[in-house]
Amino acid sequence: MARVVGVPSYTMQQLAAFVAVADTGTITAAATRLGLSATAVRAAIDELERILGVQLCVRRRAKGVTLTSAGQAMLAKARVVLHEAVDLELDVRGEPGQVSGVLHVGCYTTLGPTVLPPLLAGFGARYPAARVDLREDSLDRLRRAVDARELDLVIAYDIDLPRHWTFVTWLRSAPRVHVHAGHRLATGATAGEGVRLAELAQEPMILLDVPPSGEHVVDMCRSAGFDPRIALRTSNYETARALVGRGLGWSLLVQRTPVDLSYEGRRVVMCDVVDPPLPPVDIVVAWPRQSPLTRAAQAFVQLAARAAEAR
Repeated sequence: MARVVGVPSYTMQQLAAFVAVADTGTITAAATRLGLSATAVRAAIDELERILGVQLCVRRRAKGVTLTSAGQAMLAKARVVLHEAVDLELDVRGEPGQVSGVLHVGCYTTLGPTVLPPLLAGFGARYPAARVDLREDSLDRLRRAVDARELDLVIAYDIDLPRHWTFVTWLRSAPRVHVHAGHRLATGATAGEGVRLAELAQEPMILLDVPPSGEHVVDMCRSAGFDPRIALRTSNYETARALVGRGLGWSLLVQRTPVDLSYEGRRVVMCDVVDPPLPPVDIVVAWPRQSPLTRAAQAFVQLAARAAEAR
């Protein structure tokens, strides 16, 4: 058949095979994801390379598949084409407002335990035909995943976000000091009294050290006139709370939990900071301003915005 002007020679299935191989790293895993045979996936990649006239993948026995520079350059655009093709089909075949397909969400790792459950539960209840692919990581890695179009949206603090991103605010939370139940400041905090951050200058600190949170916390301590005495660092929010519960130090955390017990069952007391006044931090759903959102991503953003308005 002669090629039609303005119509690509490749097919959506070939493009989907390429993206699946890039994501999974092997022909076999890509075939499982797509519900095809390995032979069909291999043939789709071969035909796509023939049509485009470039090698997209390098296949090494027992080492999987890696992308060539041409494949890397093509990957982000291929994701966009697939997303828009799926949305087009939904617009034509689906009922008005129907949301399905896969939503790729990244979440800043320390926010997972407190932010993800209500957002994902609400989204799943409202849009049962949609599926969520979730990734928790540091902000730097999430940025790279967004740039590669591996993620549609990122849930993160409004701290050091790229300037070309936009966002909706889901929640605003002020940092609070966390101490163990026997700490000298715990009684006052229970009675509703605030604390001066400088009162903790000489005590060991447990630092939740995942960029940019770690730097932000240190800056807040410096605004109170001291450099914190960091005794232990952790990248896990619940580990930080558990260490505080054991009396190994205090911590300054933005997240708020509905319970005051660590995993060991030890009480962790949260104290409001009155000096210096610490500005609240926004927890946002963010994405690149110029990137078109899939229907599922639009629905998630709208859901987060409505939840914020209802608070």
